[in-house]
Amino acid sequence: MDDLIKIRTPISDGTVLNLHVGDKIAVYSNILTGRDAALPKLVKSIKAGENLINLRGAVIMHTAVSQAGISPTTSNKEEIEENIPFLSKSGVKIHIGKGSLSTDTIEALNNYNSVFVVTPPAAALLTSKLISKKVVAFKEEGMEAIYKLEVNGIPGIVAVAHGESLYQH
Repeated sequence: MDDLIKIRTPISDGTVLNLHVGDKIAVYSNILTGRDAALPKLVKSIKAGENLINLRGAVIMHTAVSQAGISPTTSNKEEIEENIPFLSKSGVKIHIGKGSLSTDTIEALNNYNSVFVVTPPAAALLTSKLISKKVVAFKEEGMEAIYKLEVNGIPGIVAVAHGESLYQH
């Protein structure tokens, strides 16, 4: 499919069911950020019964937020990838980052009707899509805190959906 699929958050199960490996998407509205420092803390807080952030239908981009902008980090780093299944179970529908994921993570994404999207590590392009930013959890982590970003068309390609991976083809 060559057409760009426009997706607005929060994302429904039906939207995810209609996404396929190779689809080109653009995400609009609000997304969350998180990477090595904050994602493990978020999972720990959820397991402790804290409800810091509503994850139902959410998008999480694996990035820090700095004065230089936003750009994805490698999603298969242990501190990130090991949290993807639990975050998907908790309601996250799209994880945005870069790199391939393990077979176990691909299976977990399938089980929880979530997808993984890769986006170009081009800070200028991605930052140009940023409308506003606000720290919503773990302010002490600085640029690695969890931010809520209002975005206007963050681009990406669906890399993992329904048990299939772009990297397995």
